Amino acid sequence: MNEPIQNESAIPPDDVSTRPLGWRARMQTEAACTLRELVVLCVVTALLLFFGLVPFRVGPAVISQPAIGLVGADEPRYAQIAVEMLEEHSAVCHALNAKVIPRSLRWNDIKASFACAQGGTITPILYGHPWLEKPALYYWRTMSFYKEFGKSDWSARLSSATGAFALVFLIFLHMRRFRPGGHLDAALITASAVAIVAFARGASTDMQLAAPFCIGMLGWYAWYETGKKFWLFDLYFFGGIATLAKGPVAIFLSVSIILLFVGLRREWQVLRRMIWLPGICLFLAIVLPWFIAVQLRNPTFYKFFLFEQNLQRFATDRYQHHQNPFYYLIVLILALMPWTVVALRALWDSVDIAWAEWRVRHKPARYLGHTRAGDAFPEFLVLWAIFPVVFFSFSGSKLPGYILPAIPPITILTGDYLYRVRRCGLPRWLMVSHGVMCGLLTFVLLLCPQYMVYQRMIPATRALLWAGSIALVTGVAIVLLTRRFGLQWLRPLTLVPLMCLLFFLLHRNGWLLDENYSARPMARQIQQMAPDVKLLVTHHIRRDTDYGLCFYRNQPLRHYLQEESATEKQSVITGVPNEEHILVIRSDDTASLQKLLPWRHYKLMFINVWQGLAVYRVDALQ
Repeated sequence: MNEPIQNESAIPPDDVSTRPLGWRARMQTEAACTLRELVVLCVVTALLLFFGLVPFRVGPAVISQPAIGLVGADEPRYAQIAVEMLEEHSAVCHALNAKVIPRSLRWNDIKASFACAQGGTITPILYGHPWLEKPALYYWRTMSFYKEFGKSDWSARLSSATGAFALVFLIFLHMRRFRPGGHLDAALITASAVAIVAFARGASTDMQLAAPFCIGMLGWYAWYETGKKFWLFDLYFFGGIATLAKGPVAIFLSVSIILLFVGLRREWQVLRRMIWLPGICLFLAIVLPWFIAVQLRNPTFYKFFLFEQNLQRFATDRYQHHQNPFYYLIVLILALMPWTVVALRALWDSVDIAWAEWRVRHKPARYLGHTRAGDAFPEFLVLWAIFPVVFFSFSGSKLPGYILPAIPPITILTGDYLYRVRRCGLPRWLMVSHGVMCGLLTFVLLLCPQYMVYQRMIPATRALLWAGSIALVTGVAIVLLTRRFGLQWLRPLTLVPLMCLLFFLLHRNGWLLDENYSARPMARQIQQMAPDVKLLVTHHIRRDTDYGLCFYRNQPLRHYLQEESATEKQSVITGVPNEEHILVIRSDDTASLQKLLPWRHYKLMFINVWQGLAVYRVDALQ
C-alpha cells in the first residue's frame, strides 16, 4: 500500500539561514553595503583629487591629463628643491656603487648603503644653496615620486594628492567605527570641499601637515573614548610625520587643542595617561634624526628655522603676507564651498551641543532627570576647528594654507549633522541657502574662462545669461530633488555638478588656466624655438613666472639687475651674460632694452599675450 502523500504545509521548512540569498538580499547585507560605500568613496575621491592632475588613458582615449603646470612661486620652488636633492642623492649613490638597501650584511656594504641614504636627503638645496625654510618630508616624498614616474609637474603634486586621499579614507574608517551613519557623507564632504581639492593639487607643504595632523587628532580622540593604547599610537606616529612636514607648529596646535579640551572638561588626569613612553620614543625616533643631522651640517639651521621661519613669521610682516584680522573668516567661507552654509550650520549646532554638555557638567541640578550620557566628540571637533582660525588671525603673516587643518573637523561635523537630521530634514531656509551657494559657485566657475580670455570683470551679456541659467537650474534642481527624494540625496546631488565643473575647467579649459597662470607653455615654446640655447635670463618679471621657468628649464635664477626683495633668500646670478641667451621681459618694458643691451644684437622670438611677456634671443657678445 502506498504511503499517503503529506500536505506540503506539514513538511517543516528548511532553515532560513541555510537558504541561498537572492541577489537583492545579498546587496543589502552589511558586507555588500560596506563594499559599495568603499567603491563610491574611492571612485569619487579619486575623481575629485586626481582628475586633471595625473595622465590616464584607456587605449587611445585620454581620460585625464595634467591640465595646468606649476603656479605661484612656492610650487616650482619646492618642486625644484626635490629635483636637486634627487640629483645629489643619485650622484652620491652612483659614486659609492650602492643602494639604500645593502647588497649584503657585510660591514662595507652596510656603511655604503647608509652613506647612500644620507646623500642628498639631509639638507634641502635650491640652485645649489641650502634652503632651510621647511623640513624635508615633502621633498622626500616628491623624490620618491620623481624616481618612480620621472620629473614632472604632476609628479611633484602627488605628495599632496595622495596625502589628501589618505586623510579622506581614514576619516571614513574612523567615522564608520565610532560614529556610523554619517561616515560616507563626512568623508566625501571633506574630499569635495574647495580647500581640500585645491591644496591636494598643490606642490606644497600645507597638505603634508594637514593630513597627518588630522589623522593623529582623530586617533587621539579614539584613545580618549576607548582608552586603548592602539589609538594613541596614531597621535605620536602621525604627529611625528606632521612635525617633519612643517616643524613645531604641528606640536603646538595639537597640544593647544588637547589642553583646551581637557581643561574645559576638567579632566586633567587625561594628560598624565596620554604620556606613553613607547609613543614618545616613536615620535622622537621619527623627528630627531633629521633635525639633528641638518643642524650638524648647517649650524645656522636652528636659529633660522625656529626663530625666523616660525616665530618671526608669526609676529611680523617680514614676508609680505599681511592681511586684515577677518581674513580667515573669508578664507573659511570660501574653503568650505559648496558646503559652506550647511557646514556653518553644523558647526553652530555642535557649538550648541557642546555648550549644553558643558552646562550639564557644571550645573547638573538644572538637568535633574536627564539621563543622556553626553558626547564629547562635537566639543572636541569644535575646539579643533576654531583654535587654528583664531590663533592664526593674530599672525602678522597670513596665508590660506595656515588654517587647512581646521577644515576636516568642520566637514566631519557636517557629515554627522546631515545624518542626525536625515529624518526631519533641513530647514527650508537652510536648504534654499545651500542651493544658492551651489548655484553661485557654478556661476563663478563657469565664467572663469571668459574672464581669462577677455580680462574683464563683467563678461559679455550672452555669457552672463548662459552661466546664470545653468547656475539657476543647478541650485533649483538640488533643492527640489532633495526635498522630493530625501536628505540622503543631498550629497550626490551636490557632488554631480561639482565634478562636472571640474571637467569643464580642467578638461575643456585647462589650457586657458595653463596659459594664464603657469610658465609651462612658455617654457615649451622657448624649447621648441631655441633648443640649442640653454641659458635663460629674466628682467623684472613676476616671481611665479621666474621660478616656473627655472623649474621647467632646470636652471638657477638669473637676472640682468639686482632685485632687492625681503622674500628672496637665495643668491641670484646677476648681470648680463656674455654668452648667447634667452631674455624674458615684460612686453611694456621693451624700451629699456637699448640701455640694458648696448652693442648687442637681439631678436624678438614671440610675445606671450596671456601674461604680457616678450621673449628675445640675445646673441653672444662679439
